[in-house]
Amino acid sequence: MGVPLGEIARRAGVGAGTVYRHFPSKDALFRAAVVDRIELFTDTARDLVDAEDPGAVFFRFLASVVRLTSRNKALCDALETAGAGPFAPSPGAGRDFDEALEALLTRAQQAGAVRRDVGMTDLRALLVGCLSMERARAAGGPEADAPGRMTALMCDALRARPSVTKLPPETGNRNESRCEVCGGALAAARTGRPARYCGGACRQKAHRGRGRTRRP
Repeated sequence: MGVPLGEIARRAGVGAGTVYRHFPSKDALFRAAVVDRIELFTDTARDLVDAEDPGAVFFRFLASVVRLTSRNKALCDALETAGAGPFAPSPGAGRDFDEALEALLTRAQQAGAVRRDVGMTDLRALLVGCLSMERARAAGGPEADAPGRMTALMCDALRARPSVTKLPPETGNRNESRCEVCGGALAAARTGRPARYCGGACRQKAHRGRGRTRRP
């Protein structure tokens, strides 16, 4: 929004007058660009509604929406409000997207891939929350190298049967202890002192290492 409209026109390869004829203000241009992306998502969902393997298609589409949206604050806001609230690019665009997404959800549920007790209210809440978390990761910080982790967790929460998806690696997890020898994750200690090694093999290696350092 801080870029002059003339510069936007130059980057687009058109004259400023052409831009002004189609968009009376920069705000109108901005909103049109957001609506265009939402309509692209909607058209894609409609094209996929009759595809084979509706469960896999649903999860791939959901992951793609998160991946393509999480780095764009305007798109995140638009999908969150769904055509209402402080940012309402187009009530029709938000409604059409919801309907197309619901069609994919219904097909996936009929195929037994998505739990049947999930509705659009649940799905929208999960999608908005996932977008927020992935956007925070993309912005930087100790977890910036683990994109897609929240998306994988969201998809697992929607599956009809318990399953485990291999998550992208987590970094900077302060609640997770590591083996002093191999660096592997340690199981949480239920009683007594926290474990220092992941198993007997690493414990023996550490013991042998201490023995070598004690020799004169």
